[in-house]
Amino acid sequence: MPSNVNHRFLRRLRTLGTVEGISTLILFGIAMPLKYLAGMPMAVRIAGSIHGGLFGSLAVMFILGIHRIPIPRRLAAVGIVAAVFPFGPFIMDRRLDKIGR
Repeated sequence: MPSNVNHRFLRRLRTLGTVEGISTLILFGIAMPLKYLAGMPMAVRIAGSIHGGLFGSLAVMFILGIHRIPIPRRLAAVGIVAAVFPFGPFIMDRRLDKIGR
């Protein structure tokens, strides 16, 4: 890994990953139970829309990070796939933290 890491962009990527990960947990842990147990489908519509926007933004940030940080293409792909799973962004954050050191 080159020593000229763009720490500012990396910090933004890590922050967005954390926010996206939290949005996943809110969607699955709060909004979906509200929809199915309390009859409030609007909760999923709102949380799902926010989560979708954050996921798309995170995917774009990983792609941009290939050149801006720089990170390997494979790591960017793994980061995007990890964001599909609950807790994936938090696990990915550990790998990104190592780049910043």
